[in-house]
Order: sequence, then C-alpha cells, then structure tokens
Amino acid sequence: MTFPVVGMVGGGQLARMTHEAGIPLGLKFKLLSDTPQDSAAQVVSEVVIGDYRDLDTLRAFARGCDVITFDHEHVPTEHLRALEADGIPVRPGPDALVHAQDKGVMRARLAEIGAPCPRNRIVSDPADAAAFAEEAGGFPVILKTVRGGYDGKGVWVVRSEADAAEPFRAGVPVLAEEKVDFVRELAANIVRSPHGQAVAYPVVESIQVDGVCDTVIAPAPDLSEELAGEAQQLALRIAAELDVVGHLAVELFETRDGRILVNELAMRPHNSGHWTQDGAITSQFANHVRAVLDLPLGDPRPRAPWTVMCNVLGGDYPDMYQGYLHCMARDPQLKIHMYGKDVKPGRKVGHVNTYGDDLADVRERARHAADYLRGTITE
Repeated sequence: MTFPVVGMVGGGQLARMTHEAGIPLGLKFKLLSDTPQDSAAQVVSEVVIGDYRDLDTLRAFARGCDVITFDHEHVPTEHLRALEADGIPVRPGPDALVHAQDKGVMRARLAEIGAPCPRNRIVSDPADAAAFAEEAGGFPVILKTVRGGYDGKGVWVVRSEADAAEPFRAGVPVLAEEKVDFVRELAANIVRSPHGQAVAYPVVESIQVDGVCDTVIAPAPDLSEELAGEAQQLALRIAAELDVVGHLAVELFETRDGRILVNELAMRPHNSGHWTQDGAITSQFANHVRAVLDLPLGDPRPRAPWTVMCNVLGGDYPDMYQGYLHCMARDPQLKIHMYGKDVKPGRKVGHVNTYGDDLADVRERARHAADYLRGTITE
C-alpha cells in the first residue's frame, strides 16, 4: 500500500504539529526547512534544507510530493503558479493564498464580496495617511505594511502625521485602517476541502498581549448564538469565494455596537486553533491534512464545554522541563505542547491546553501552567 507524501514548506511549530497529526494516518511528510534546528526539522524524517524563495529549490523539493502545503504564507505567489504549471497540487493555491500574503489585495477582495471590514485604503506617504485619518474620523489610525507582518510586526498605531513616517521606510505599500473601537477579538476557524466540503469550529475569543496571542477561550464566552453563527457563516463564505483549501482563520473584531469586522486572514493552521488539539474531536491540524489530501473532514465539535489555550513564552527561566513536575502533579489533565525551540524572552516556545466544565477553573489552570513554565511564578 502506498501512502501519499505531503510536502510541507516551512519548518516551524505549525509544520511540527501538522506532521504529528498525520502520523496516525500513516502519511509521509517531506519538509522544506530553513535550518536543521527548526521546530519541525527536529521530528520529520525527510528534511530538505533550502530557501523557499528560490524556485529551483522549490521545484526540486516538490518532486515526489503528492501535494504541497505550508506553515507560513511567504512563498512567492509566482513560484506557486510555476509549481501548479508543473502539475503539483498546491493547497491552498496561489489565487487564494495571495489574500493572506498581501493585506491590500485582501481588503480589496473582501470589499468586492461584501465582507464587513474596518474603513481602509492604501496610502502613499505620511500626508496621505493624515488625509485618511481625517476621512476615518481622526487619529489614531492603524498603518500596516501590506506584506511580511506577523505577531504585531509591520503594524503601527499612528497618532499624528509626524508619527507616520516609520511604516513607509520599508519601501512597500502601506495600508491605512481605522482604529476600531472593539470589545474583544474573535477568531472563526474553518477547514475546506478541494471539492467544497467545509467544517466550522466554535468561534473563540483571542486575547492579545503586546501584539502576540496570549490566551484563546473556546467557545468565546457570552457570545450570542446569532453573532457566533454570523461569524462562522462569514468565514465559510470567505473560504468559498476565495477558493481556500485547508485551514482558514478569520480574525475578527467584535465592536461595541454588536458587529463583527474582519481583521486578518491566515490560510494555514493558526494559533487561535491550537485548543483543538485537545479540545475538539478533530484538531485543526488533522483536518488541514485531510483537506489538502481531499479526504473527508473530521468532526470539529468540542469535547468539553470549555477549553483554554495559553501560549508559553520564553522568559528568564530557560529550563522549562524542570517545571513539568509541578505542572503535571498540580493538574493531571493539563496538556503541554512544546516546540523544541531555544528559550528566548518573549518567544513562543509552546502552549498549554486545559478543559472542563467551569470556565474560571479552566482559565486559572491554563494561566498558572503557562506562567509557571515561563518562570513568572514559582509556586
């Protein structure tokens, strides 16, 4: 029996966890990684070290793969078109992925399909940014480089024209957006297969600290059924309109007047879906693998009333393994997921999942474990 080979471009923790989800299915993974020390390169048996921005490297890597997928959105769009021309299935394809690569393209397309978004437009210089601010009701406004930003990088809160010079120094187009008065951030995670089957996970609340995802609560507390359903339907519609294959995370603002607005799109497994590893019948990683291979998708329903994920960030306590004794003894239901990364202050090195019937208890357990592993607390 021959099992398919999944080619994964990018060697980060998303690739590592996607590989883990494919092991029970007997799937073979081939990895294109920047270095042998990358998170996924430590665990995948067939690793190619190379530059994903080089077309010859990509073509050589793709030989023998039945499908190509990604743990990031940075592969040049024209390279993906070349792979498709070579007959290699690329999922998600370049026509979809460009909407996660380029925020200007994303905003234009979302406007075409009538998806609710913050007011926005491309601006040419600080004076144009100031003009946009006047159109949008005044400073502050948000400026974003259209490509390359993540975890708060490439994003600026601008409070004056003089404050707006920095984003333009990168030499790439800059997108201006109104600064939304929101209650909280939500995420709608869905998975879609090539023939159009799709599943939607419960809408979650995503709590950011310094531009980095800190905590995810599934499902989002006190979210009305109507708004939750609207968010899921919006994510499913975006996936269908953009012809997304695989996992799609639609990051949303919940506004003070009870609306949802699209903030960002990610076409790969996403931090807001890590809770599904232990809290859903089928994880985002397992369903992403199923989708890119066009297998029937798994059940996305939660296993418990509440699941909470907390990211584990590096701190001043590098030997996190020593914290396992305390964390596991204190909470036998705790699930720890570490990425094999060197511990550096502020770096995502893992996450923990907790679940149960009482939200306050589940949150406290996750927070305690993440803080203890980081060394923020010692008891």
